[in-house]
Amino acid sequence: MDRYNLISFAGLFGLLGIAWLFSAHRRRQNIRCIVTGLGLQLILGAIVFWAPGSHTFFLKLNDLVLRLLEASTEGQRFVFGPLALGPGQTDEAGNASIGFILATQAFPLVIFFAALMGLLYYIGIMQWIIRGFAWVFTRIMRISGAEALCAASNIFVGIESSTAVRPYLARMTRSELCTILTAGLATVASTTMGLYVLFLKDTFPTIAGHLISASILSAPAAIVFSKVLVPEDGAPVTMGRLAEFHYERESSAIEAIINGAMAGVKLVVGIVALLIAFLGILALLDMALSWLGGALHLMDPAKVDSPISALLSFLFYPIAILIGIPPADARLAGQMLGTRLVATEIPAYTQLAECMKAGTLTHPRSAVLIAYALCGFAHVASLAIFVGGIAALVPQRKADLAAVAPRVLLAATLACLATAAVAGVFFLHPRF
Repeated sequence: MDRYNLISFAGLFGLLGIAWLFSAHRRRQNIRCIVTGLGLQLILGAIVFWAPGSHTFFLKLNDLVLRLLEASTEGQRFVFGPLALGPGQTDEAGNASIGFILATQAFPLVIFFAALMGLLYYIGIMQWIIRGFAWVFTRIMRISGAEALCAASNIFVGIESSTAVRPYLARMTRSELCTILTAGLATVASTTMGLYVLFLKDTFPTIAGHLISASILSAPAAIVFSKVLVPEDGAPVTMGRLAEFHYERESSAIEAIINGAMAGVKLVVGIVALLIAFLGILALLDMALSWLGGALHLMDPAKVDSPISALLSFLFYPIAILIGIPPADARLAGQMLGTRLVATEIPAYTQLAECMKAGTLTHPRSAVLIAYALCGFAHVASLAIFVGGIAALVPQRKADLAAVAPRVLLAATLACLATAAVAGVFFLHPRF
């Protein structure tokens, strides 16, 4: 281990300290949950990076995801023709790609993976895996079965995970609501993971395996940081016991695929709307800040492309160093983390791919840690989506959901950073 591994290890406790400072009840902490949650993360991290055979296992998972991506292109090429060809590709007719197009090459993946997940739920595979994770969280971390089940579901799906515990939502404590929201924001759905793999697979061939491990690692991290920020002060209905998985099964596999695909279409529309709205608003704010900075002689607008990116990179710079990213790359890492916070993780992963392609990052561990840190929906847009989605299921809990929302965003952000720190503890060389 080198000094950066030790910095990442110390950074875990630094992140916990930040969470404790902003806790709603600093003296009411579930020490068992914190210790077992961090221990579970470290054990999983050691398995991913150091255990014999883990390298081969995650490479096989990586190859599986890449094969799924290859299969998904058949439908989009049929629909979009040459527009679906990635950079450098040609089809059977000799048509060459005109370059990367987000709408026709990336977004169809969301629909494909949503349909695939619908089929896996119908077969019963996902319920079996999720119940296994939920059992571990409930027994080891001593949390309620309902929040454990929702956190486990979020490893694989997004906002729809709340429907798995719908019968319990109305009676959940504020701490439980904080946990299920944080788990949603700190992890990524398999439906969008394919997007990130598509962005990075050429410059980061093993990215799929890393993102799978990141989503798993972030689940216990989300529980830990949510419980530190909003400790349990009530009596959860399902404390110490497994909750029943609520799932309305389709009548056939075909119906499951159709429903999954339609849900994927809605998700694509939502992603497009958020990107258009938030990137446009950010550009407008950049223009305003550039004008104001120039008028007050605080900056030269010609030398600063994006004042917001510069500000966010400055704010996240020490955090990037805290989790073990070398100082030479910390400014770029901070900029990407800031971009994720205000403009979703998609532009941030795009920027990471560009930096790797250009060779801007100076240390091999930087790309790995940044990829882990960005693997989550910890941004303003998703906070609104998750709070609004759960409020639609239990409108009587709107006030409680709004009350915990600011700490949810902080908890999710810290959880993603903790996942990156765990990767930094065990990362030794770029073999995986």
